[in-house]
Amino acid sequence: MSGESFNWHDFLGRWQEEWVPRADDDEDCGQTAVPLGRPGADEAAIAAAEQRLGRRLPPSYREFLAVSDGWHVDQTAGVYQLGGAADIDWFQDPYGMTRQYEENLGDNPRQEDVLLAGMWQRALRLETDSDMSYALLDPGDSDQDGEWALYVYKGWSGELPDRYPSFRAYMEAMYRGFHSDRVERPDFVNATTRAQDARVEEARLLALRGRYEEALPLLEEALSFGRPRSAVLLNQLRHLPAPCSSRGYGNLVADPRYLPEVLPVEAMTPARGEWRLGGDDHWLGMMTARGAARKTAEAVLSTMRDGTHRYAPPGPWGRAVAEARESARWGATDAAWRVLRDALPLWEAPGPSLIAPIGLLADPVLGPLITPERGREILATPRAGETGPAPEPVPDLDPPGLAWLTEPAANRRPLDGYRCVWVEGIDPARLPALIGEEGAELSAPTDPRKASWRAPEPHEREGVELWEDRAVVAVGRTADAWAFAFDGHSHRHLNKLFLSPAPAASSSGRAVVVWREPRRPSPGEHPAAFHLSVAEQGEELYAFTVRGSEIQRSGAIPEALDPTRLFRPGDAELDCERRALEALHTELGLSLPRFALTEGRLRTFTTRSWTRAPRAGEGFAYAYFVRHRS
Repeated sequence: MSGESFNWHDFLGRWQEEWVPRADDDEDCGQTAVPLGRPGADEAAIAAAEQRLGRRLPPSYREFLAVSDGWHVDQTAGVYQLGGAADIDWFQDPYGMTRQYEENLGDNPRQEDVLLAGMWQRALRLETDSDMSYALLDPGDSDQDGEWALYVYKGWSGELPDRYPSFRAYMEAMYRGFHSDRVERPDFVNATTRAQDARVEEARLLALRGRYEEALPLLEEALSFGRPRSAVLLNQLRHLPAPCSSRGYGNLVADPRYLPEVLPVEAMTPARGEWRLGGDDHWLGMMTARGAARKTAEAVLSTMRDGTHRYAPPGPWGRAVAEARESARWGATDAAWRVLRDALPLWEAPGPSLIAPIGLLADPVLGPLITPERGREILATPRAGETGPAPEPVPDLDPPGLAWLTEPAANRRPLDGYRCVWVEGIDPARLPALIGEEGAELSAPTDPRKASWRAPEPHEREGVELWEDRAVVAVGRTADAWAFAFDGHSHRHLNKLFLSPAPAASSSGRAVVVWREPRRPSPGEHPAAFHLSVAEQGEELYAFTVRGSEIQRSGAIPEALDPTRLFRPGDAELDCERRALEALHTELGLSLPRFALTEGRLRTFTTRSWTRAPRAGEGFAYAYFVRHRS
């Protein structure tokens, strides 16, 4: 508080003047029938109380008593009445809370936990009427202004007490709670409600002008008073910088203006399988209770779950969204984001309760593009017809080339390898026909953090031979118009039965295959391997495989890709791999989109086998392990 002046007469007078019963109170409880306070205590009465207690009272509580000797707080299921100077007394821990809290301190307790454990025997009890709740001022928890912290303990809740830094802070919070409890009353209109509603509207306009940081405190204060629209506007400002979080948007799902943006966002949590409060029926019941048609909610949840939902707003913004999705669905996420960024000023709010295109978050292809940094850029961009300075663009996320494959990735296991097929100048949708298993089709967009990106083991699939090695690959297009099929979780060995898919992929253009197998320590030492093969018009042009110090090669390999130049004896494996990947980028123009493959949503299909059948006289063994829980 730092000496900040505060007028208790005006504050308490305004509270008394605005008082009305809650909407659920008895009808016969008149609006002016309840005196909240009492005449203030004179200095002699306050001094007498301090002499009785043996302590000088903290400043804000002392000033309060001089204006009103007690107060009807009327907390719902909590403290109802605060006593006056003659009523207060030491709590003295009649229920043995000190012992209980001290037992839970542990060996290295926090200072706030130590203060709380000692509070019960030090505290001054203020309430005279409550629902098993206590308002306790703690002289042992004080600040530089001499204010004592106030704790409210609800004995029936089993929760830790609520802490307020001073008596004044507590009373201001109770005043805001008084407003929140009555917000449903249509006749609860006064100077405070009008002022807070004006702040909500001011915050809405600030947010649309890109000045969301100025809007945040206005909405936070309005929300503490329970003002309509404050929560839903504030949730948008908090959701976009934290797109993986879950936010509720209340009854907006019942309004056809907002439903296309809001209902899919509400469905994100149950669609991810993270809804644990009674399953789909409970979530659907909640949406129905908020006014959404159950069939509509079921349909939206179904499309969110199977990855077929599409965010499709109207107008110029909608056309930009469609263009961005076409880029992102093949891996060009930076280009897609630039399209969205340029079009953001064209976004139009369907109504006054929406201040940002939150529907983007629910789109299975575009949603992953909205990182926290990009979410803040959205909020900082003027939109919906408002003007203001444009924010500094956030940097692109995809590095050029392939060298990023040597970096650790959160969704790759240490023993995973990677393998990829590139085909020059074709539509990626043609890849299943070129190298896919029989009947292969592109899947819906797939989350790389949840998908294994591998076909089931041969013994798990009927009609698949044990020697086969079919991969589940993510499909996309590079910036240089190479279609690619990438397996980032390869766990198979690059063995003598390997059959490069490059010739099959090259029937209409040049194709390149790279397979990187990491060092495997067991069973036995299995050195790292790196394979490259290049084909055109169905014929292999050149290839090499490096395993440890052994190199196998065929065809006329360009000097820039000569394995003896790239994999020099004595160099670290990682350096050799990086050098090879950089050469492939420089010589052939190969690249892969890191963000799309690690965080985005690309479509997948299952390839034909990357190994051939054993020939006569060739040995072959296949082993798998089943773990049984005891």
